[in-house]
Amino acid sequence: MSWDQYISNLLTPNEDGSMVIQHAAICGIATESVWASSTGFNVTPEEIKKLMSNRANFSKCGPFIAGKKCMMLRDDLDEEKMYTLQLRTSTDAEGNNYSVCVGKTLSALIIVQGYKDVSGGPICTKLYKIVDYLREQNI
Repeated sequence: MSWDQYISNLLTPNEDGSMVIQHAAICGIATESVWASSTGFNVTPEEIKKLMSNRANFSKCGPFIAGKKCMMLRDDLDEEKMYTLQLRTSTDAEGNNYSVCVGKTLSALIIVQGYKDVSGGPICTKLYKIVDYLREQNI
């Protein structure tokens, strides 16, 4: 399966028909580069590098994701059987903010942003299924 197919899979409706993930990107950890992403979700190498650095200050000074300032809600990126970092974007000019979840495989970060008003739970659950599968494949 190509990386674009994983992006397409993340953007599909859930089994109940609900749409939870609006944008997704798969990024190489070692290369700090984007391997695939949905249209308009422009994650930068600097953002990838920051996600892989010391996250201890994220509760005070969170990262940017695709140019949007985020604050950390929960960091389980290095926790066995979790491998997720939950973030929330700052409020935009229209008063909206979005849940963001980052998953970590052995060689990649998968970053997803939910639709407006979708909480982090369903987003992380969907993301974790792919993270877990890729980890089982040693990717």
